[in-house]
Amino acid sequence: MGLSAVAVVGTAALVLTGCASGSGDDSSSGDASAVITTNGNEPQNPLIPSNTTEVGGGKIIDSIFAGLISYDAKGASVNDVADSITSDDNQNWDVKIREGLKFTDGTDVTAESFTKAWNWAAQLSNAQGGSYFFDDIEGFSYDADSDLALEVVSPTEFTVQLTAPEADWPLRLGYSAFSPLPEAFYDDTAAFGENPIGNGPYKLDGEGAWTHNQDIKLVTNADYDGPRTPKNGGLTIKFYTTQDAAYADAQSGNLDILDAVPDSAFETYTDDFPDRNVNQPAAIFQSFTIPQYLEHFDGTTDEGKLRRQAISMAVNRDEITKVIFQDTRTPAKDFTSPVIDGYSEDLEGSDVLTYNESEAKKLWAEADAISPYGDTTFSIAYNADGGHQAWVDAAANSISSTLGIKAEGKSYPDFKGLLDEESNDAMTGAFRSGWQADYPSLYNFLAPLYQTGAGSNYGRYSSDQFDTLVKEGSQAGSVEDANAKFQDAQEVLFEDLPAIPLWYSNVTGVWADTVDNVEFGWNSVPLYYEVTKN
Repeated sequence: MGLSAVAVVGTAALVLTGCASGSGDDSSSGDASAVITTNGNEPQNPLIPSNTTEVGGGKIIDSIFAGLISYDAKGASVNDVADSITSDDNQNWDVKIREGLKFTDGTDVTAESFTKAWNWAAQLSNAQGGSYFFDDIEGFSYDADSDLALEVVSPTEFTVQLTAPEADWPLRLGYSAFSPLPEAFYDDTAAFGENPIGNGPYKLDGEGAWTHNQDIKLVTNADYDGPRTPKNGGLTIKFYTTQDAAYADAQSGNLDILDAVPDSAFETYTDDFPDRNVNQPAAIFQSFTIPQYLEHFDGTTDEGKLRRQAISMAVNRDEITKVIFQDTRTPAKDFTSPVIDGYSEDLEGSDVLTYNESEAKKLWAEADAISPYGDTTFSIAYNADGGHQAWVDAAANSISSTLGIKAEGKSYPDFKGLLDEESNDAMTGAFRSGWQADYPSLYNFLAPLYQTGAGSNYGRYSSDQFDTLVKEGSQAGSVEDANAKFQDAQEVLFEDLPAIPLWYSNVTGVWADTVDNVEFGWNSVPLYYEVTKN
């Protein structure tokens, strides 16, 4: 991915491969007041940018907030609030923002809107899930409240001092945790989370716009002046309990855009929506995580490592992606995504991702010799509103038939409920997991999920060797050197298997004949602001 839209001195360019597909209609016609409807999930938490780390809330946050940069369809960074982001040494950065920008309450977006928000998000006492995104800024602490090395130079300029040089630091700044916040946020953070005030292309449609477990209604923000200016009048995100229900609504014309076709429709969606469908690579990695605290699976012990390897080799990824997903998934070769620069399918240890019945049985028997597994059931938890049951059942059956143990899926009604149990270390088995990239970098697939204490490290994995390699990669002087470290870090993951990589997802989406200019981005999310509707 090129950083050409961000003025950066002394950094190497990042390249994102792959392509994006759209409706094929470049017409800009449409009703400027028309509201686009799409699918989503009830957010796990109140809508505070630094505490929104899952896809359901992320769609909303990205629509109502604008950060220093944003990403285009192919993942290239584009200045949004930023006028320039420069550095002579990749460690001390100078950020200038555009003048005259407003929050939706009419107050100015200033340099302090960023520095104060970042400092608040980094405080240990505020317990923000995205706080670790600031751990490379001088003054950050995991053990006490932080005092980030941020200095306001003027209302439109501030500086950032990192703990070490980082060539790709500006690339991260499109992630929601780096959003600015208005002064009203600090008056009542709880109230703000229910009715947030942003500065992005959309805003909430007044009080009561968010009906929990039903939908959220957004309208265009007339004061937004940036690269994502909407060509429609608003966006309603409907929360569905099943993907099949969302697909039925799309078929009946009650939903304009669906970004996740259920597996029950894989054989028919191209016929159901001719010339109005997409199946393209996206920066999405899927897995299931085995918590470190689960009996028999402590990853620091020989038994735990043997069982994790055996479980991985007992999953027939080729068969599941072909039969269940109709080739809309690709068996995983690493812990990241093939559309991200630095991806490699030849990492040492990746042979554990190949189905190997005899080796899986051998490793399981070696683990039993240490501590018998007995009649314990191996379960994989999943959220029923995400369309996961078919593959979970198939993976469980593969494990069961290969290892001769009882394995089964464990259903939770919704994603929020599953995440809450994970957050409270209350899982009694494995759970489905994965990552949809926040920004196009190998680092983003590794640090949030496996770094000690990271906000999305629900398996509670901890490795000094992994942490060191990730830190060295983040501080490398070039993107090439960084990627080499991140590949080394993945080889540690292959030894420990905190999660079992399964496959990479394509985005499979459909849209109604009422909308045009539908394009799905590098991270599988439609570019809603480009959509027109008659």
